Amino acid sequence: MVIGSLTVRLLVRESRTLKDKRQVVRGVLARLREGFNVSAAEVDTHDDVKVATLGVAAAGHEVAAVQHTLQQITEALRKHPVAEYLGGESSVGREVV
Repeated sequence: MVIGSLTVRLLVRESRTLKDKRQVVRGVLARLREGFNVSAAEVDTHDDVKVATLGVAAAGHEVAAVQHTLQQITEALRKHPVAEYLGGESSVGREVV
């Protein structure tokens, strides 16, 4: 089994309160979970009104498939109309079960 992880930072320019930011983050996380069948959560910068740090985990049988999923997620986040993609890091490793 192959496990991949992705950490991304997003800028929510229109956010004026934590409630505004959380609304955007909830929508982004729901789209990632439903659209890519991954686990996703806000993992850092909880108290920052403008910046959201998200963590995504994907599992599969082949390294290429997991890498492709993480790349698709990155591209989808780069095109998001409200949250600006600031950067991210991904890693893929093989776990022997």
